[in-house]
Amino acid sequence: MTDLPNVDSEHFIASLQNNPQPKTVSVHPPKILLLYGSLRNRSFSRLVVEECQLLLQELGCDTKIFNPAGLPLPDDADESHPKVEELRELMMWSEGQVWCSPERHGCMTSIMKAQLDWVPLKVGAVRPTQGKTLAVMQVEGGSQSFNVVNQLRILGRWMRMITIPNQSSVAKAFLQFDDNNRMKPSGFYDRIVDVMEELVKFTLLTRDQSDYLVDRYSERKESGEALIKRVNQAD
Repeated sequence: MTDLPNVDSEHFIASLQNNPQPKTVSVHPPKILLLYGSLRNRSFSRLVVEECQLLLQELGCDTKIFNPAGLPLPDDADESHPKVEELRELMMWSEGQVWCSPERHGCMTSIMKAQLDWVPLKVGAVRPTQGKTLAVMQVEGGSQSFNVVNQLRILGRWMRMITIPNQSSVAKAFLQFDDNNRMKPSGFYDRIVDVMEELVKFTLLTRDQSDYLVDRYSERKESGEALIKRVNQAD
């Protein structure tokens, strides 16, 4: 675990293979998409996400980070824009996600919100986010707050995602990283480890059950009524 010098390997779930796992149909590594909310050269939300990626990979996950640079504002470009297509493809590819945004004026950044605003609840017959797991995180330049994670939870619920109970809020983030942009050992770092472990566990528990969990009466009724209407029109 040379890439994770702050992790006590004795107490860390080092791999999916070496620990009891829930019975699951899928045997492939959990697919986790990570989003961050700043375009600064030294973006602390990006650095946190990169630490998360290392942890998730050590836990046996397949991970991808979306770079929001070049993503247009919502409705300022067509859906065929390459960055929009990339983001939507990653959303559909993922089984779980990590969202990490700085707090700016007491809220998530517009960069973070723009990424989520480009993702509709439904693309054709596919729902890009429904039933997928989500971990929410934030970084602050000052004292600790929970404004952003609370907002991200609302968005996750709106996008029909399974948002895990744990979360991370890193105060004075500029003090938490060394000159090599690696996170220093601290309670903040340990909390991030907790959140990543929990995300993997929830993803394993739910990914094969997501179709059942998101099956809704109202949608079955709507689909049935639409089918009857098409049959009547055909007659």
